[in-house]
Amino acid sequence: MRAETTTEKPEVRRSLIQGITDYIRDVRIEMTKVSWPTAAELRESTLVVIVMVSIMMIFIFLVDRGLSIAFESLVRLVG
Repeated sequence: MRAETTTEKPEVRRSLIQGITDYIRDVRIEMTKVSWPTAAELRESTLVVIVMVSIMMIFIFLVDRGLSIAFESLVRLVG
């Protein structure tokens, strides 16, 4: 016996391909609206990020070290 063929699969494929095509077209349209930074703006922003990460790294190190010393002193005092 042969199984009946359905016409649903080609429709699903057609709508899938149409969906992908629509998505790519929409992405291209939106990419034309993007305001890209200049090289100078990009350099400045990168420098700000590096400086802020460095400051946070130092801050977290100091807080961690201070808490470690405090807890070690507490343990020595109690124990």
